[in-house]
Amino acid sequence: MIIQYLKPILLFIPLAVIQLVIVPLISISNIAPNLIFILIAYFTLKQGQVYGTILGFILGFLLDIISGGLTGAFMFSFTLSAFVVGYFYGENKIDINISSYFLLFILFVCGSINSFLYAVISNSYSNVSLFFMMLEEGILPGLYTALFGLPIVIFHPKEGM
Repeated sequence: MIIQYLKPILLFIPLAVIQLVIVPLISISNIAPNLIFILIAYFTLKQGQVYGTILGFILGFLLDIISGGLTGAFMFSFTLSAFVVGYFYGENKIDINISSYFLLFILFVCGSINSFLYAVISNSYSNVSLFFMMLEEGILPGLYTALFGLPIVIFHPKEGM
């Protein structure tokens, strides 16, 4: 029972190191995937909306502390985007959502929301249009995040095998 709550935290530690050290090296014009959000979305789809929202809050707070950025930016964006991912949760649809390409759609939509919310809070663009911000700070990182969710779809064991 307790492993259910410790598993995301134990997976968070190496992912946070990768997110903060290696991911900036593979970013394209400051557009980078968010590996921590993939972890949060995965556990939200497995455990439910309330679990995912609380997990998003905790992991966002820890990432805020580790990264040294604006405190509360990751926490806010992860909490709200995990809440949105929770709308795709269903007890009968857990394996379908995680092992099908629908997971990539969920990661794209909610990852775009996550990236956009983080950009709105943490960046101080005064003369940038909303369309530019939605495209460059929301949709493109969401697409990149969904691309990094592809191994979950490919390697997750399918039901009935």
